[in-house]
Amino acid sequence: MTSIADIRREYASRALGEHEADADPMRQFGVWFEEAASAQLLDVNAMTLATTTPDGDPAARIVLLKGFDDDGFVFFTNYDSAKGRELAAHPRACLLFFWVELERQVRITGAVTKVSAAESDEYFHSRPFESQVGAWASAQSTTVADRGVLETRYAQLAAQYAGQTVPLPSFWGGYRVAPDQVEFWQGRPSRLHDRLLYTRGTSGWSRSRLSP
Repeated sequence: MTSIADIRREYASRALGEHEADADPMRQFGVWFEEAASAQLLDVNAMTLATTTPDGDPAARIVLLKGFDDDGFVFFTNYDSAKGRELAAHPRACLLFFWVELERQVRITGAVTKVSAAESDEYFHSRPFESQVGAWASAQSTTVADRGVLETRYAQLAAQYAGQTVPLPSFWGGYRVAPDQVEFWQGRPSRLHDRLLYTRGTSGWSRSRLSP
């Protein structure tokens, strides 16, 4: 059997120094995201979303980033899902991007708010018809008897909305994570990784280097 403890490799392809990193973490994220996209990484916008349950337990899953700007990072989901309920109780989250081919991570922590109904509606209607119907068909995170129940519900709704505009569900929309901390991690040899942490204060962003 493979020894898990012996699985390792060196990170040596790149470096991240203060002199090359942008003073604004959102601009720096944009640079790294474009480099990851240009490298044609699979699911480049996939990120781990970590939340806290009402009981205080951590919870994490993969979601897709659908936009970012100076105000934060946006993703969309069912508001009645487990993560939606968790964010209603504790409206803070951590996002983690891991671009393994570039030996990079980005970790983002901040407060979470819902995006406007107009923004949710615009994105919802940019999705394929099948995805729009799927949002209606699935009561996300609830127990279902079997897959056949989902497929029957989907088929009924697809027939109902065929040739029509699918309305935005009241239970579906976007969230924006407004960062107060952003950490950029670049793998380096001998596990002496580069870690630059940006922290938002009353006068703007400050930056510090963390030990690996």
